Amino acid sequence: MRLTALLLFEDGGYVATNPETGTTSQGDTIESALANLVAATALYLEEFPA
Repeated sequence: MRLTALLLFEDGGYVATNPETGTTSQGDTIESALANLVAATALYLEEFPA
């Protein structure tokens, strides 16, 4: 499954959002923000399957 990730640079860190599920995460680097978003989205999809 492919999902969208939107990245914003805010206050010295990155905010990553998945618009399809509404999950959001953050990290100090792009890589950590995306990894955190993947984890958050996986947990969301476990609870609310697509």
